[in-house]
Amino acid sequence: MNRRELLASAGVAWFGTADSTPAETERSRESQRETYRNPVHDQIFPDPDVLRVGDTYYAYGTYHPWKPDAGPDRELIPILESPNLVDWEFVGPAFEEKPPWSRYRGLWAPGVGRLDGRTLLYYSDADFRADDPGVGVATASDPTGPFEPRGGLLRSEEVGVPNSIDPMLFVRGDDEPYLFWGSKRGIYGVRLTADGLAVAGETFRIAGDGVEAPYVVERGGYYYFFGSRGTCCRGAESTYHLVVGRAEELRGPYRNRSGAPLTDAGATGTTILHSGDRFVGPGHCAVVRDERGGWWLLYHAYVRGNAWVADTPRRVLMLDRIRWREGWPAVGENGTPSAVGRVPPVGKASPVGKASPVGE
Repeated sequence: MNRRELLASAGVAWFGTADSTPAETERSRESQRETYRNPVHDQIFPDPDVLRVGDTYYAYGTYHPWKPDAGPDRELIPILESPNLVDWEFVGPAFEEKPPWSRYRGLWAPGVGRLDGRTLLYYSDADFRADDPGVGVATASDPTGPFEPRGGLLRSEEVGVPNSIDPMLFVRGDDEPYLFWGSKRGIYGVRLTADGLAVAGETFRIAGDGVEAPYVVERGGYYYFFGSRGTCCRGAESTYHLVVGRAEELRGPYRNRSGAPLTDAGATGTTILHSGDRFVGPGHCAVVRDERGGWWLLYHAYVRGNAWVADTPRRVLMLDRIRWREGWPAVGENGTPSAVGRVPPVGKASPVGKASPVGE
């Protein structure tokens, strides 16, 4: 019986080959500790946003009550916690019951941020046939809640923006909050009051039809818009993919890599992530900086061959590093989701936040 067989019979995990030396075995263990495999959360967790507070990351996902016989219902905005963007644990729901302002069945696509030491959570109040969806807001002193509903921020009919869902909070400087939102009928932005609880300016448009789930970051003198195109919810038949554009001003114009404004008829962003052999329909992303300034993308996708829980789309949580090449983001393995990646470093916290312009 060789060394591997002896260890296996004793119930000891093996990290090397039968002829590995102790040093080689330790290097193998270290390599496993330094790498991760997608998905990083192998359960339904669509439309993620992410927030880093100190040395801890928090992820927030969509709630939708699918058919009663379509698998387990989920929490009202589930919240996960992680020390490294890889090892996630469920910590609870944002809400114990639906906010009084909500009128539809779903609480979709939360957007989160921090202002004045508080966590703000924006959520889509929507359904697949909603005639007047909107964005509500809630606050909490702690990222895990409990969140206090603060009513509605906007509805489609009030602001003249069709399909007002998919909110994202962008804070310019330290105290100038903006909301970006929209789905398939244009992407819009608006300045908010200093507390983030009300609209303070006029809406402006940054992208045309066919795109949704906006996410905006600032880097190196440019503002970058990330969005999702295609179909999100058809399992392995989904065509979701990520596109990007950039602008010199927050309000735009945002242009693709060819220079076409994203508000032009027929113009699309530059594709940076699409389906691959193992993972399908990557989209609805969030961007976050690690403690040393690195850039990371959280998003959802399907595992090919395991795309449903009964009638519920099984969109799982994925992680990939963003690398910047000639002023544009590059993600994954040749533009497809990575199967294996390097765990984000844990170290001294950077003073920058989720929308910082510096670092790689």
